[in-house]
Formats: sequence, C-alpha cells, structure tokens
Amino acid sequence: MNHSVLDVLMYLFETFSEQEHEEATDQDVLRQELLRAGFGEPEVDRALDWLEDLNRDPDRPFPSAPTERSLRLFSSLELSRLDAACRGYLIYLEHIGILSPLNREIVIDRLMALGAGEIDVEQVKWVTLMVLFSQTGQEGAFARMEDLVFEENTGLVN
Repeated sequence: MNHSVLDVLMYLFETFSEQEHEEATDQDVLRQELLRAGFGEPEVDRALDWLEDLNRDPDRPFPSAPTERSLRLFSSLELSRLDAACRGYLIYLEHIGILSPLNREIVIDRLMALGAGEIDVEQVKWVTLMVLFSQTGQEGAFARMEDLVFEENTGLVN
C-alpha cells in the first residue's frame, strides 16, 4: 500500500490518543503495531521521527517566539507548499483563538516536516489537532479544533 506520513500519524492519533501515556509512547510497540497495520517501514520511521520532533522542548525550535503583534511572512518554500486556502485557514485559527502565534509556528514547522508536496486544508486541520494535543494547557483549544476537524461539511438547503 502507498501511505503517507500523515496517514500513519492519523492512524496513531485515532488509535492511541485515548490510551495511557506510557503505553502509547513506547516507540518499539508503536512501530510494531504500525507495521502490523500495513504501513511501510519508511513511512513508519518518518512518522515516529515526526512525533519525536513534535515532543521536543517547545522553546528550542523557536528561540525568539512570535508575539501577538508579530507579522508572519511565509518563506518561498512555505508559499510553494501552503496554498492560499491553507495560509488563510492558519490565520483564521489564530484569529478565533485556537492557535497562539507560537503554536502557529509549531504547526507550520510540522506541516513542512511532512515531506509531502502541496499541503491541503484537511492536512492543516489534522496537524493542528496533533500539535494542540501534544501541548499542555491547550485542552480548550484542542476541543475546539476537534470540533472543526470532525464537523460534517453539510451545505445549507434553500
């Protein structure tokens, strides 16, 4: 099967997010479970590396954390991978208070680390959910984001 790193991460999130922290963080157990589930070894290894990077010291990747008054300019690489809809969605999440400027930077960092081509809004939603889940003190933002991820896209009938 041809799975992406995000497919592996979504499987992990959906399968292990309710389990005890110790049980869900044993990388050997996770690795074996993912291989048994049919994911390829390269994708599993990249997904576990992605998670390890997510759980590192949050101050390390962004020594000069953005403030509320910071203006975010996207790099050429970010512009090539995050279309206007993705960038707009990130701004929307920050505007409604789900993402802080620092968490926005972590989400962008983790999106870029997926290694895939162009990123879509669904991927932004899932990565945001995973980032918020990993951050202490973000339970309210996580719950709001979870509603956005799992809400049905139903159209209005006139």
